[in-house]
Amino acid sequence: MAAATATMPVWKPSSALRLDAVSSEFVGVRFSRDDFMWRRRCNCFSDTKLRRNFRFLPCLAVKSKVAPVKDSEPTSSIPASLIREPHKYFDQVVITVRAGDGGHGAVLSMPNQRAPSKSQGQADQKEPRKKSSYKRDSDGSLILPMGGHGGDVVIFADESKDSLLELHRKSRYNAKRGGNVDAMGTLTSQIRDGAAAPTLRIAVPVGTVVKRKKGKFIADLAKPGDEVLVARGGQGGISLIEMPAYRRKRVINLTTNVMRDDSDKVLVLGQPGEEFSLELILRVVADVGLVGLPNAGKSTLLAAVTLAKPDIADYPFTTLMPNLGRLDGDPSLGPLEYSSQATLADLPGLIKDAHLGKGLGRNFLRHLRRTRLLVHVVDAAAEDPLNDYRTVKEELRMYNPSYLERPYIVVLNKIDLPKAQERWASIAQEISAIGKNNELSDTPSEEGDEFLSEREKQLEDYPRPLAVVSASFLMRIGIEEMLKEIRSALVKESESA
Repeated sequence: MAAATATMPVWKPSSALRLDAVSSEFVGVRFSRDDFMWRRRCNCFSDTKLRRNFRFLPCLAVKSKVAPVKDSEPTSSIPASLIREPHKYFDQVVITVRAGDGGHGAVLSMPNQRAPSKSQGQADQKEPRKKSSYKRDSDGSLILPMGGHGGDVVIFADESKDSLLELHRKSRYNAKRGGNVDAMGTLTSQIRDGAAAPTLRIAVPVGTVVKRKKGKFIADLAKPGDEVLVARGGQGGISLIEMPAYRRKRVINLTTNVMRDDSDKVLVLGQPGEEFSLELILRVVADVGLVGLPNAGKSTLLAAVTLAKPDIADYPFTTLMPNLGRLDGDPSLGPLEYSSQATLADLPGLIKDAHLGKGLGRNFLRHLRRTRLLVHVVDAAAEDPLNDYRTVKEELRMYNPSYLERPYIVVLNKIDLPKAQERWASIAQEISAIGKNNELSDTPSEEGDEFLSEREKQLEDYPRPLAVVSASFLMRIGIEEMLKEIRSALVKESESA
């Protein structure tokens, strides 16, 4: 035992041992090959007493920290403006789509079919020759394998999506390429075509307009389930048969895919897929659009008549993006007509000079293009409700004059306040007098107003409101009367259409 103890190895750190500062959060230790060999020799001792002595060997303690693993998609890839101001990006995005390339074919050769040699016995010659079972067409020609078709790119309307913000996080979408022919060499019946790549489907909200970037219109996905093919995958390459020149004439009778020279190898390669830059524009699909100044009560109206829960607060521009709500049908229409529902869209508030970029601007007014009826919400307790009403109508006229040609209803909100109770009747009378009479607006006038351009028209040259209703959405006053007018206006609009 004494002799064994005397020969006990003593570990001495080599000169290669050093501390490496990999980063500010991690410290690595490097050992040379001799250090690891010493540890291996220590484990070879079978005597338990020798192993106990190794407990008193000097050790080197190293303090270290584990570096955190970064995510595959760092948050820096997301624009800071997208997180801070999502209302500026939710309804428009530019993406690049690329369909998959086609799979490659193969250069094959026919198997050698030699005649039986004279040395073979008569018994072997009498055996029927096995015929190769190739795939053949109806006319007897050989069917050679082809490369798989590249994946197409399809954009479809999904009811579960409500904005285009997700597409801002990933601006490029690539479909998979088709599979190659899975064999090279001799043509056999076991060779299969390359696998076709799956179709890449991109979900967008209902009401998305798809068009080429600075180019032509492609599709309007106005209904759930609508889809459009925006990029077609590449065609797979064909397979060729490589034969000697003296046998080509015979093989051409079986198939025309015979390689004559090296230039024919281009046919084996799969075709590239299409690539386009697309602009997606969201136009909310709604029957009724709620417009008005900030804090007029549009979100309160939506929450009072539907199950929607928009943000409601006592400061302006609470609504930054359109909110949708579903209005139930009219129970008085009967059981077979009760399904006459309508979708309401609460738009952000408009202010004076919004067309110049003040406030939230007016780009969100594009969501009114699909509406059939407009509801102007006016704060009856404001300083000048009549001027507020004119301000909103003027901004609509400067954005799209056709908006003022649509039927609309005016709702005077907050009539429960003392200031509004005193004057809401006179305000309603003044608003009703602005514009042409609806019954006479379709008949040409003697003064030639029908020849006025849209720029020359004033607010008085457009139709009057169908009705002016007073209500208090917070106190639930006049809501039933307002709903009656909205449903009646929608029925008239559908009958006239």
